[in-house]
Parts: sequence; structure tokens; C-alpha cells
Amino acid sequence: MTFKVTTKDLRSQARCGEIQTAHGNIKTPVFMPVGTVGSVKGVMHRDLLDDAHAQIILGNTYHLFLRPGMRILQRAGGLHGFASWDRPILTDSGGYQVFSLAAKRKLTPEGCEFRSHIDGSIHFFSPEKVVDIQRVIGADIMMALDECPPATADYAYIKSSLQMTQQWLERGVNQFKETEPAYGYPQSFFPIIQGGVFKKLRQEATDHAVALESDGLAIGGLSVGEPAEVMYEMIETVIPRMPECKPRYLMGVGTPVNILEGIARGVDMFDCVMPSRNGRNGMLFTSRGVINIRNQKWADDMTPIDPDGISFVDKMYTRAYLRHLFVSNEMLGPQIASLHNLAFYLWLVGQSREHIMAGDFVQWKTSMIPGLGTRL
Repeated sequence: MTFKVTTKDLRSQARCGEIQTAHGNIKTPVFMPVGTVGSVKGVMHRDLLDDAHAQIILGNTYHLFLRPGMRILQRAGGLHGFASWDRPILTDSGGYQVFSLAAKRKLTPEGCEFRSHIDGSIHFFSPEKVVDIQRVIGADIMMALDECPPATADYAYIKSSLQMTQQWLERGVNQFKETEPAYGYPQSFFPIIQGGVFKKLRQEATDHAVALESDGLAIGGLSVGEPAEVMYEMIETVIPRMPECKPRYLMGVGTPVNILEGIARGVDMFDCVMPSRNGRNGMLFTSRGVINIRNQKWADDMTPIDPDGISFVDKMYTRAYLRHLFVSNEMLGPQIASLHNLAFYLWLVGQSREHIMAGDFVQWKTSMIPGLGTRL
């Protein structure tokens, strides 16, 4: 993997760049739709490619390890072949899911023992095993095993957790260096920077990760309950300590406003379940604000979902029709809403790229943010 910065904004830390991978190039800033089990829920690959213009999707190590399992993925030649997706894939390490989904888990310096949320079977993730699993999955970008502590954790817990995450990271890096890709193309390995909401720990974690000289760096453990301003403060703490020549990935964030604020602070890569998950529950993101499509006020609204025509569904379907699908429990409703939201997020980062290159990103962001947070 290679990365180059192509344009820098003069009034903020925003920048455009390009990541080159074995499965194609990625223009940044980029939003990555979440395809936890090898699919973006309710959305066909055709629509992701042709309408939403997704450049890369995510898979999840925890979920793919449990189902369909390594034997099947290896037989298919990795997740690209299994899912018929020929563009880049990033896999999260599964650390967050181990800690959030597993009914019982036991953390040790060696790794984490956990029970499957599917059938209760017992498994063990070590930093080395997580690398090996992601080799079999065949992701273009692999993530290190880490612990994502809760936002409410105190300094002592966060410090102890960070020490363990750093030890795991060093072992993961060694395993990555000592193993080869399974399918003949190169893979990259990103450390995850933790440290909670404590500046000193975030700085320490960043310096440790940078010293390991990976292809890119991820910021984890944010958007887990802390106020947005604290999240932005943590981003501002770590970004100046990161090399300019490597991509910066803010994990699991967030709202459209969060993404624009992250871009302004120098973040290159984003992912979040919000567009698809909220879409399935009737929340639509538009350029004018947020819509709860189940509300009675949309029952006879014959205007497009988004007046600015972000995607083809905006041109085809009215708000009234989409509301009808939701209140009728028709599965097409959540599918349309999910695709619209994903297309909107991808449109938003695409517009960010254009305005960074045009030199007016800050003015455009300032004009966009009030509307993005409005409840319509």
C-alpha cells in the first residue's frame, strides 16, 4: 500500500490524498460502508458501486471468524472472492466486538477468551491469531487487536488497558512481519491508538504506534459516549504527532457533522454503521437535515427524499411513498433508506474532496453544518 497527499487546505488541516492498494485506489477523505459479515446490510454490491460509488468496504474479523469461518473463506480465496467484491476491503480486528458482544470474556496479557454470541462456544483471540485470521480473510488493510475501554473508565483503568494494547500491538506487528499474505497480493497493518479521553495517554499511544512504522494509523476508542467536543479535542491531540505521509483513520465515527469536523482536523478515513443502521430504523440524512420518515408529517409529501438528488433513489421515490413502505413493514423501505443514507455519506466526503481542491472547504463546511444537524 502507498499513500500520497495531493492537496492541502490552507485554512484547516483538511487534505486530499490517494491510497493505492492491490484492489484499486482510494481517494481520500473517504467513508467506508460497514459490511460486517461480508455484506453491507440490505444493499446490493451493484448499488454500492454504481449509485453510492463506494471505494472500499469493511469486514469484521470477529464475525467472519465465527461465520462462515476460516475454512470456507480460505476455500473461496478470501473475502473478495467469497463476497464477489473486487475493490479494497478493510477488516477491523474484532476487538471491539469481543468486548461489546461476548456474554463472557476473560482478558489476559496473552489475549482474550470469549464466548460466541451465536452459540456460546469458547474461542481465544491473541494478537498473533488475529493477524493470521485477517491473512485468511485477505483484507487489503488489517487492524491490530486492541481493547476499546468504555468512555466512563477512569485514568487508572485506561492506562492499564493501554499498556496491554501496546503489548498486543508489538506482538501483532511482529506476526505481520513474520507471515506472508495468503493470496499473493500485499496487505497492510494499522495500529489502533487508544488512551480514552486523557491527552497524556493519547500522546503516549500515538508516539508508540508511530515508532512501529506501519502503513497507516487508526484512532480508536472515540464516539463511545464522550461529548463531541471531547472527541474533537482528542483528534487534535493525536493528529499533529502523526506523519503527514500516512493515512489517518478515525474508527466508528460518526454523524455527518462529526465527519466534516474530522476532515477539518486532518482525518482521511471514516467508517460508521450509522447510515445503514439508522436507515433501517427510518432515520434519513439529507443535505437539509434529518428526517424520521415514520412521522405523519411525511404521509402526503410528494417531494424527493433529498431535494438535492444525492442518489437515484432520491429521483425515483417520494417521502410519502417511503413512509408508506415503513408503516406497512415492507422490507423495501429499509433498503431504500439504507442506500440513500450511504449515498449521502459518500456524497458528503466526495463534496469535501472537491471543496478542499477548490480551496473553499472551510466556507463550505461552515455553511453545511447548521443544516446537517437540523431535525426536519
